[in-house]
Amino acid sequence: MLFFMSCRRVSLSVIRLALPRFPNPIAKLVSPTLRASRLMPERRPFVRLPTDVYPVNYGLRLKPDLIDFTFEGKLEAAVEVTQGTNQIVMNCADIDIITASFVPEGGDEINATGFNYQNEDEKVTLCFPSTLQKGAGSLKIDFVGELNDKMKGFYRSKYMTASGEIRYAAVTQFEATDARRAFPCWDEPAIKATFDITLIVPKDRISLSNMNVVDRKPYPEDHSLVEVKFATTPIMSTYLVAFVIGEYDFVESQSSDGVTVRVYTPVGKAEQGKFALEVATKTLPFYKDYFHVPYPLPKIDLIAIADFAAGAMENWGLVTYRETALLIDPKNSCASSRQWVALVVGHELAHQWFGNLVTMEWWTHLWLNEGFASWIEYLCVDHCFPEYDIWTQFVSADYTRALDLDALDNSHPIEVDVGHPSEVDEIFDAISYSKGASVIRMLHNYIGDEDFRTGMNAYLLKFQHKNASTEDLWECLEQASGKPIAAVMNSWTKQMGFPIIVVDQEQHGSDRVLKISQKKFCASGPRNDENCPNWMVPISICTSEDPSCTKMKVLLDQPETTVNITNVAPDHWIKINPGTVGFYRIQYSSAMLESLLPGIRDLTLLPVDRLGLQNDLFSLARAGMISTVEVLKVMEAFVNEPNYTVWSDLSCNLGVLSSLLSHTDFHEDIQEFIRDLFTPIGMKLGWDSKTGEGHLDALLRGLVLGKLGKAGHKATLEEARRRFKEHVEGKQILPADLRSPVYLTVLKHGDSTTLDTMLKLHKQADMQEEKNRIERVLGAIPAPDLIQRVLNFALSEEVRPQDTVSVIGGVAGSSKQGRKAAWKFVKDNWEELHNRYQGGFLISRLIKLTVDGFAIDKMAAEVKSFFESHHAPAAERTVQQCCENILLNATWLKRDADHIHQYLLQRKAPPV
Repeated sequence: MLFFMSCRRVSLSVIRLALPRFPNPIAKLVSPTLRASRLMPERRPFVRLPTDVYPVNYGLRLKPDLIDFTFEGKLEAAVEVTQGTNQIVMNCADIDIITASFVPEGGDEINATGFNYQNEDEKVTLCFPSTLQKGAGSLKIDFVGELNDKMKGFYRSKYMTASGEIRYAAVTQFEATDARRAFPCWDEPAIKATFDITLIVPKDRISLSNMNVVDRKPYPEDHSLVEVKFATTPIMSTYLVAFVIGEYDFVESQSSDGVTVRVYTPVGKAEQGKFALEVATKTLPFYKDYFHVPYPLPKIDLIAIADFAAGAMENWGLVTYRETALLIDPKNSCASSRQWVALVVGHELAHQWFGNLVTMEWWTHLWLNEGFASWIEYLCVDHCFPEYDIWTQFVSADYTRALDLDALDNSHPIEVDVGHPSEVDEIFDAISYSKGASVIRMLHNYIGDEDFRTGMNAYLLKFQHKNASTEDLWECLEQASGKPIAAVMNSWTKQMGFPIIVVDQEQHGSDRVLKISQKKFCASGPRNDENCPNWMVPISICTSEDPSCTKMKVLLDQPETTVNITNVAPDHWIKINPGTVGFYRIQYSSAMLESLLPGIRDLTLLPVDRLGLQNDLFSLARAGMISTVEVLKVMEAFVNEPNYTVWSDLSCNLGVLSSLLSHTDFHEDIQEFIRDLFTPIGMKLGWDSKTGEGHLDALLRGLVLGKLGKAGHKATLEEARRRFKEHVEGKQILPADLRSPVYLTVLKHGDSTTLDTMLKLHKQADMQEEKNRIERVLGAIPAPDLIQRVLNFALSEEVRPQDTVSVIGGVAGSSKQGRKAAWKFVKDNWEELHNRYQGGFLISRLIKLTVDGFAIDKMAAEVKSFFESHHAPAAERTVQQCCENILLNATWLKRDADHIHQYLLQRKAPPV
């Protein structure tokens, strides 16, 4: 599953974490305020299902009612009783069982005498009057349930027909633990079975499931319905089962290895499925070749769902997506949307092997599913679209994001022991996904592609149709590579955090001697803990002689080591971690750093290394290990920078700084700094695309114009207003790549008329991508009364439930007033918001976007206090992280604000 990543660092609505240091880090960090924020409720006791009865096959018939939003179900499961028992314990939530019985093979039917629901544990115990004997049998259950509006389980999704009529589809989202809302089942990933699914649906609706249709016939009791029977699935986990009933068009193709691929779209929008179809048909053969294992089903469907909490879900053979993660309009979709669709398709199709064919044994190993898919989606997109330079973007979108979160005291190890299902949602986060992907990228680099592929193939063949743990993968990769994979990787997956690598050098004749040491990197600055953890760190080293070639590799398995590099001239520089692949930050000695900085200005350092160097320095500044002024000076060296991703990362860090300084009276000075830095590249790019430009030029233009416009660059603002007026009047429609920056600019400096116009554009938009584009920037409007209008709009019928979070987050991320208003709005409407997203990761995202940008100590206490009396179990860790971030921001501001102000004033002063 891909949780919706508009929290990726490329988004306009994001505030990246600001992580400074306290002068006395331990004493202050464990202040009463923060200590209290870290007091978690007792973990709920949890026992997995008993194994005395397990399913072999589920025969499932479902009859949804799309008017009353209920469904009737019949389950006939072939089961195996492993030891005599007079009860069967299953998972069951929001379902009423009407009757249940057990028929032993060759025996008489035994009716259940009672159903004991344990609602808190989402279980039901079926009680029988006599002992069910060891052996095969059949469990029959008749039940009813609700097509809920919570975007989980078997739920309803609202859409509008071309004539403006509101209708509903019935769709599913079962990961992690919501199959139990559609039918009583053994809803644990290790309890696999086959499925025979039959759906009884209106004859004018399309019905889909994991497998192909094998029979479709009129339903005898009602001629408006049909009975659709699907082929038997392979053995699989319940969370991967899916069915969809609704009105859709589709485009179809066949991959080169003979798999039928269909992309289902809203009616009338089949054209918008063609890009995803192209990606999917290229991706399936790529994965077959990479894993050396064929795709195991006869077909795969990709379908756009109107109301969908996640980004997408990898149900075997029927992958469900948000519309914005699947649909591309050739005229109205921007370059970043095409890239997003390519990545999400790559991610979900990777799961067809890694997750579906071989499945984690328990949710503790979720990271392996998601981290792996989050890494290989980039490999796949790089194969399909080499012009995207996607691996450089990985560093900005995933790697640095994971470093930021993992530097907090309230981070968690990649592998988290998960007990009660309510704990699962907490680990659908940047540690499981982005840190997981980053350490797998590091591992791939350490092993080499050939041995990595050999090990992956062995793993998939050994565990296909079964369950596996992290250790099983390490064993296969160890056998393939002959390297100590488990020992190396356990240091990254089983302990929280990552090291900072401290480097100094001496020249000895023609040799360069490096002293390299490691210690834990903390957002609050250096610690002198005696029990400091160590990592087994694969370290690569290059020199200015050939920046793209690794000259030496060492495995740092001690606190420190000395490395001798031969034949390095005194005037050559040394760079640690070329390619920014190792998951750590670097602190160079002053002399080493000085020698590297010219490589930024003259571009001799590779783009990914220019990015990594700047990002490390910014992070060191936030942690109080260097002055923020030093980083501003380095940022000025990027004035000749041509690379989109480097600018994207710079932009993100300056956004963090701008957000921090919104708490001061010199916020305008940092805007001037931003204008000065971005004006030359803005002038060079201009407003209109030129012949021969490509994907990355379009991304860069949108980024730069948006940054200049938001910072109040006069010429950019005037041109944005002119183009916006022509767009609204229909004289000259804005190209899709310019819409976000133009909308953002006119709103940031707009009034009630601007907001009215934007809301009108939103209402008229036929495409969800355009609606989302507008929703994300509405919060930029400056006037307090208009900010309130935007917040009220967020909860209106005009905004899809999953997108409310983006609107509120956009308000919080746009200004100091917006942040205060958004937090008050969330508190005032908490009951409705929590009810809407309860138990899901959208509630965590909402909290993070709303409060993470505060920088006043008392706000940490206020946030902590609010969530002590308004429990959000799925967001406990997020609340702790936010409280920690607020305190860190406050300290950063106290420590560096005056220095930053002096520097910005000095820049403006005329030369003497």
